[in-house]
Amino acid sequence: MIQHGLKGVIAAETAISYIDGNKGYLVYRGKEAKEIALNYSFEEAAYFLWYGTFPTKEELASLNQKLKSNRTLPQNIKKIMHLLPQDMELMSVIRTVVSSLGNSQYKWKPTIDEAIQLTAIIPTIIAYWKRKTAGLPPVAPLENYGHVENYLYMLTGNKPLDVHVKALETYMILTLEHGMNASTFSARVTVSTESDMISAITSAIGTMKGPLHGGAPSDVTAMLNEIGTKEKAESWLRAKLEKGERLMGFGHRVYKTKDPRALALKEKAIEVGQDDPWLALALHVEETAIQLLEEYKPGRKLYTNVEFFAAAVMRAINMDEDLFTPTFTASRVVGWSAHVLEQAERNVIFRPESQYVGSLPDIKLKKT
Repeated sequence: MIQHGLKGVIAAETAISYIDGNKGYLVYRGKEAKEIALNYSFEEAAYFLWYGTFPTKEELASLNQKLKSNRTLPQNIKKIMHLLPQDMELMSVIRTVVSSLGNSQYKWKPTIDEAIQLTAIIPTIIAYWKRKTAGLPPVAPLENYGHVENYLYMLTGNKPLDVHVKALETYMILTLEHGMNASTFSARVTVSTESDMISAITSAIGTMKGPLHGGAPSDVTAMLNEIGTKEKAESWLRAKLEKGERLMGFGHRVYKTKDPRALALKEKAIEVGQDDPWLALALHVEETAIQLLEEYKPGRKLYTNVEFFAAAVMRAINMDEDLFTPTFTASRVVGWSAHVLEQAERNVIFRPESQYVGSLPDIKLKKT
């Protein structure tokens, strides 16, 4: 029996994350992702995914130093970036620049230090290109800033508000990892050939670039901007549902109850946005949409997903829409690299079959 898109097919064993879509669980190595996001730093969560334990004070200091020492763009990478077309979209820039990092030091087997190097440099790539295309000078990373704080600083050149840092950090921890999704599968397939970490992560970025995977928060923002006011919400949503169109930010292929990531992000969005009218609109649209989805699609269990409140958080911290998917990428590189490392430890090359449905030549067998 053919499973198009490999839906439901188990292709690997993993100890990195577990998802129970019916109960609304997302677990990182035995611990709820929501609890990690609300109680740990990005660096601690990344260490946990890579090593399987939370770091000691000394181990965390060592990780922080490695991240900080790998933030700066090498001169040859800057030269490559200045040769790229000015109108090249940011996800394509990240894919191309990450690929260009693949010198002889990256080889089979992949290492945690390589994962750290990539995690450190991707935010710098994003910030450098964003400011370059805006006609602004680049902002060098600061040694005394943590990973997420430094990312926001390099984007703006200003010290970010603590509440903005924590909101973005919550989002980035919640998107570190999410099972055998399309981009993670791409990374594991690539490294299963005994290719290198750079090639695997480049494959994953190329997959993330597709709008069916990484672009949903921008669509949520567009929807909320089009609705505009609370008064228009019900009529706008009803019109979409009457046409059989999808409501962006609602429903998930895996979760058949409330997305645990959305619940944590909702807390942060309310904390950051407080009396923001746009956030108030988002909360009203959420409530109205869930009621209408139950009316139009009874029993389907369609709830707010992570993209809905990711859009709210991004809006609250004044992050441009073209940074949504790149920022997702800057966090998910941790999960990708954890899977690359896991694949390499018990490697079997991925080699599925396909069923031929084309025509065949008229082959006549010779009589013997």
